[in-house]
Amino acid sequence: MHDGPDGERTRREVVRAGAGLAAVGALAGCLGGGDSSGTATPDGTGASGDSDTTATPTSTDDATEQPADGTATETDTPTETATASGPYTVEMAPMGEVRFESAPESIFTVLSSHADMALALGRGSDVNAVYAVDYTNSLMNAFTPALDGVSVDWSDCVASWNPPEETVYELDSDIHLADPANVVTMSNWDRSSVETVADQVGPWFGNTFSAQHGSPPDAYADAYEYYTLWETFGGVARALREEARYEALADVHADLLSTVEAGLPPESERPSVAMVLPSTSGDGMWTYDVNAVGYHAAHTRPLGAADAFGEDVTTGAKIDSEGLAEADPDVLLILGGVVEAHDMAAIRESLEDDPVASTVTAVDEGRVHAQGTRHQGPLLNLFQIEMGAKQLYPEAFGEWPSYTEGPYPDLATDEQLFDHDAVADIVTGQ
Repeated sequence: MHDGPDGERTRREVVRAGAGLAAVGALAGCLGGGDSSGTATPDGTGASGDSDTTATPTSTDDATEQPADGTATETDTPTETATASGPYTVEMAPMGEVRFESAPESIFTVLSSHADMALALGRGSDVNAVYAVDYTNSLMNAFTPALDGVSVDWSDCVASWNPPEETVYELDSDIHLADPANVVTMSNWDRSSVETVADQVGPWFGNTFSAQHGSPPDAYADAYEYYTLWETFGGVARALREEARYEALADVHADLLSTVEAGLPPESERPSVAMVLPSTSGDGMWTYDVNAVGYHAAHTRPLGAADAFGEDVTTGAKIDSEGLAEADPDVLLILGGVVEAHDMAAIRESLEDDPVASTVTAVDEGRVHAQGTRHQGPLLNLFQIEMGAKQLYPEAFGEWPSYTEGPYPDLATDEQLFDHDAVADIVTGQ
């Protein structure tokens, strides 16, 4: 297990002393040889949960000099004289107050939501680990072509779902953008190993159960709070010292929500919607609540449409074509439809050829549309709100192109619901 802290060398020191890290590749800040395997949940990622609560993560600069031995002082208070390069703390559940000696450089992520946050803050090249590499790379590259100058190649990153402890030590990351309460649910980890990594390598910083207001493990339950996607993003921005980028993107997001809200037709004129993930083996699909609490529905909830499966829709329930026909949605949103693992043309053809599914209004009227993921960060959230608004309400927001494959469609400036170039400039620091 771990070497003791009482005078013995920690694993971090052992790793640093070894020659292994000398061979680390530099492509997009990732280690070479990343395995893209992982145990995926039905919506294409390996995790369990945005809310309307006001429990916002907070940040505090520390103006007090650190002792030579690196131990923390007791005076973590705001001050006018603190500098961006000095120690600071950021508070977010379930971690509580997290102290940073300086802005993190190398970034470990698990879910695509946190990887998206790093990219949005101009730190995509510092990411060294992502969930299911091929999936995450395909997902992000479906959207980034719409942002001039923004690209990712995380193909050489380490696969971070349930990684061996030794891998995390070898990566030697300055920050782990992952929820410790979620990490302990992985078979390779327990609370002791998570806390040792925080002490000897770098802190954990994330909040996953806000995705659908799920129940965290008992050990973290008392400290848990639920945040919206953008509240969590704000906390990550403060941890990475990228507050200016966050504020600029948050303004874009607020304007987009205002645009959508102002353009929504009366409730009586809105279509019913179903959001599903088709099985890649062709044996049914899983259902997801478009109006659920939590950031998993942060792209569909603002659209204000009724879920075709009703208010009691079961997220993650598997249905067949008969179940879809019974719900009979006016619009059918296909999760993962922009990812290479799913073929939208084939999905549409399969539905049209099925004697039962072909009777569904959305299929019959050609309103089967691709979406991306529920595990979204800020960039994907912006694009998925825009595409969803057009898919559901073309009369109000303009027609959505008949997407079959490739990157996000190149929308003319006057067809965009938010300024794509402005977002690109924020991300790239222009």
